Amino acid sequence: MDQSAPAATSPSPSPWPLQERCALDERLSQRPIDLDPAGYVLISLDRERGELVAELYSNGINARGLATDPDSGEVLSCRGGAPRRPVMVFRGRTAKELGIQFTEGASPAPISRLDHALYLGRELQKAEVSLLSGDSYIQD
Repeated sequence: MDQSAPAATSPSPSPWPLQERCALDERLSQRPIDLDPAGYVLISLDRERGELVAELYSNGINARGLATDPDSGEVLSCRGGAPRRPVMVFRGRTAKELGIQFTEGASPAPISRLDHALYLGRELQKAEVSLLSGDSYIQD
């Protein structure tokens, strides 16, 4: 009986070049999406504390599918506007820690759509990598 270790194999290179992967992600980012009625999340880094910060903001959704201020009904601008206060603030050292807070800790759940949860998972992972590397983080 041969008890030698199996031969090490190196991973094969991906058949999809990085440029094609980036183009695919960009194309997918341009598709129409339905907003989450539970709200939207802005992610930032607190480098001093070594934490990811996720602020949940409430919103309404009008007949055209646009996010609105729940109090005034006015359409929310993506380019700024009057400052709003988050309804919840989540802080954590890792994307996983924040993801667990979103899915297991908060009641009511701050996410009601699976596509929103997947998006936040990707963004939190990107933010964590930026926090660890010292690179800047820009939310998609």
